Formats: sequence, C-alpha cells, structure tokens
Amino acid sequence: MLTKAATSELSNLLGDRLSVSKSDLDAHGGSETHFAAAPPDAVAYPETTEEVSQLMKICHAHGVPVIGYGAGTSLEGHTSAIHGGLTVDFARMNRVLEVNQGDMDAVVQPGITREALNRDLRATGLFFSVDPGANASLGGMAATRASGTTTVRYGTMRENVLGLEVVMADGRVIRTGTRARKNSAGYDLTSLFLGSEGTLGLITELSLRLHGQPEAVSSGICAFERMEDAVEAVVAVIQMGLPMARIEFLDADAVRAVNAYSGTDVVEQPHLFVEFHGSDASVAEDAARFGEIVADFGASGVEVATKPEERTALWTMRHHAYWACLGLKKGATAVVTDVCVPISALAQAVEETRADIADSIIEGPILGHVGDGNFHAILLVDPGQPAELDVAKSLAARMNERALRLGGTVTGEHGIGIGKLAYMDAQHGHAWDVMSDIKMALDPQGILNPGKLTKPR
Repeated sequence: MLTKAATSELSNLLGDRLSVSKSDLDAHGGSETHFAAAPPDAVAYPETTEEVSQLMKICHAHGVPVIGYGAGTSLEGHTSAIHGGLTVDFARMNRVLEVNQGDMDAVVQPGITREALNRDLRATGLFFSVDPGANASLGGMAATRASGTTTVRYGTMRENVLGLEVVMADGRVIRTGTRARKNSAGYDLTSLFLGSEGTLGLITELSLRLHGQPEAVSSGICAFERMEDAVEAVVAVIQMGLPMARIEFLDADAVRAVNAYSGTDVVEQPHLFVEFHGSDASVAEDAARFGEIVADFGASGVEVATKPEERTALWTMRHHAYWACLGLKKGATAVVTDVCVPISALAQAVEETRADIADSIIEGPILGHVGDGNFHAILLVDPGQPAELDVAKSLAARMNERALRLGGTVTGEHGIGIGKLAYMDAQHGHAWDVMSDIKMALDPQGILNPGKLTKPR
C-alpha cells in the first residue's frame, strides 16, 4: 500500500499531478470485462522520464507497488491494483519525439495512441501497422506484446519495436536496442520487456518500425453457410501464401450483434473480412485469387470495398464487435478470452469451441484474427448470476486446455494479467521458473505490477 511518507514525497515531486480523488482511483481500478474493481491508493501523471525515475526511487525506498497504465484497454486485469499502491498513468507523455522518414522509424512516448500516431504520420507517407482494434496506447501495446488485425502481414509489436527506454524498479533508466535494423550486441532486452506486462520496468519511450502507406487498398467480406467452411477457407488461403494485410472471422452470432449495433444488414452467417495492400494491379489480382479460393469452400461471393469511406465502415464494424456482442444480452458483462493455435489446427479448435458453447447455458460469439490462428470467444454473462460466470470460466478453461493440446498458447494477444496465471505452468513448465528468476533479479522487492504474469511468491 501507499504509505504516508511515500505520499508526501510523491506529492512534493508531482504536485497536483498526484491524485487521490475517488473518481480517479475508480477509473484506474476497473476492468472492461468481468474482473472485480481493484483501485489503487493514488494515481500519478508524470510528464518526463526523469519524473518516472524519481517516483520509482521513492516507491522502491518505501516498498510501494507500482502499476503502469496506458489507455486501460487490457482484458485480463493487467492494470488492476490488486495490492493497492500507485498507478502511473502515462496520458501526459503522449508526444511523437522524432520521425525519420528515410529510415522509416519513429521515436514516441508511451502515452500516445496508435490512432494519434498515424494521424501525425499522414503527411509522411508512412504508417504504424499494429492494429489491436482498440485505440490503445503504444506503451501498453508494447507491455502486452499486442497484435491484431494486420498481424498476418506486418507482424506483432515484437516485429515493430526497435528499441525501448525503460525505468527499472530502483529508478535506473536503461535503453534497449537501437534504430539499426540488425543488432548482435548482447541479450535482446527489447524482447524481454515486450510482453512483460509492466512487471519488469516502466516503458517511457519507444523506437518503432514504420511502413509505407500502400498505393492501393481493397477490402471485402464474404459469407459462408457453415462456420467450419469459413475456417477451412482461411487455412487454405494462408497455405496458398496469398499476401493479405488482414483476414478476420466473425461467426453468425457476432454478425447478428454488429448488425444490431451498427445498423447494418449483413446476412447473419459466418463471415470473413479481408484486406489487401499493394499496387492497383497486385491488389486486384490478389482479391480475384482470394475469391476463387473461398468459392471452393462455399463462399457466397466477395463484396469488395475500395473507397476509403467503405473500408472504414467495414473495419469499424469489425472493431466495434466486442461492444456489439455485449448488446446481445442486456446488462451483460463478458469473459473475453483468446487462444492461438497452429494454422493446421485452427478449424478443429474453432469447431470444438463452438460446440462447447452451443451445449452451454450462455451465448458466446466467436471472432478473431484467424490469419495467424488467433481467435476470441466473448462469453456473455449476467453479473447477477454467479452460475453463468462459472460456466463461462469453464468454457474458457476448455479453450485454454485445447489450445495447449493442439500445440498452441493460452493467449495470442490478450496476455496473462491475473486472468490466465493458472495456465502458465502448464504452458511453460520450468521456463516459468526462469521467468520468475528474471523478475527476482530485476525487481527483488516485487513492487512492479505485483500478482501479474509471474509465479506468486
């Protein structure tokens, strides 16, 4: 917890940028999903790396837990202050520090969101590719090793972060990586902090890989009578090596939800959403080849969207699918879980998950970034019905166990937080002990986001 002495020192450092107001605490202790509220004792709003370093020195000296906070879009309780302490909100560290057009990279602060960065980059002909759907902060995306709709072509945060500035538990400031595209000098500390969920340090600066804005973009959707046909079509498209920028799946329940939410009239069947980037000729050729492949699996035909406003409407519908699915059940919350499996096992994983949900007492639309074997179930529960939450957790457990059995992972992009700690040993075995050893070496007091990701001590 936050001691009086630590509070006094932090107040001297930050002034009115240290908040203990109930509204601030509540806003930083909630969750978008089913986790119980766990507010911090105070919220800090630093503006510089030096301030982050100084506040970490204070918290280190007093043994105060510290939780990094970006846009709050994480789904596994990552930012819940389950042991109290100080939440460090990076909203005021939100600037683009440097754009290097010739090298196609940028240096940014952690609080800037991906949408704000791409607005800033419009005039350069470049863009940042990782799109998790939510308008997440770049620091949070790095801390959770985020991915999303464009991963199938451009990769995850792992492939698009060149280096980091990190404040350690004791207040030391380190830099990892360089702006060079290759580096054989020592341990890959950048990758160590990517996906560490704030348990090893606080990210205060990121060097990011950028990509050229494509000459032409074509999006489309196609419907299938059966979910398994849509998934098999995805596997075939991937195995054919077709260069897609995005390929997404929505089952019939998810389509029904987005129709109600967005006022669309898409036929309520399983759908694939796809997008191609390239030249006019290559995009047209790829889209035509895609249509031929999915037709073999019973697709009803690809509806193409090439105008920017049409593409925006299409992907907005996909990005709002979570909130749309919540609307299927009045007053619902959700257990939102993701797994990722090898492409060859994707159809089996999705079909068995769908069968489990169909045999249960709750609804659970399925959607996901199936181009890389990653899919989600939004398991809808009435907060006033504990039995429904138990069923949802049981369904999620079966998804996790199935993913491991098929050679996959219990999470492709949501991360561990507090929601999936129980599966770390099953997935990693002794490697989880090694992760705990690293945690102990870098944060011996265990003050950085305690109770998340690493083995309980």
